[in-house]
Amino acid sequence: MSSNKPLTFELTEDFIELIKLLKFVGICQTGGQAKLAVENGLVKVDGEVESRKRRKLRKGMRVEIEGQTVLVV
Repeated sequence: MSSNKPLTFELTEDFIELIKLLKFVGICQTGGQAKLAVENGLVKVDGEVESRKRRKLRKGMRVEIEGQTVLVV
């Protein structure tokens, strides 16, 4: 999934874990794919490569993977 238009994810809890977000918005079809993407250094959070699969994402954070951006709002 590659697009210039950022996706937005509306957070209804205090946070969401990185791999859950990737799966929920449809960038990764499974949790296993999401874990591999993080392990392989394909995911950035706020411009930095993220290696923590369960990184807690909060409002205002930005996730990037393979040209796709997700804004947590």
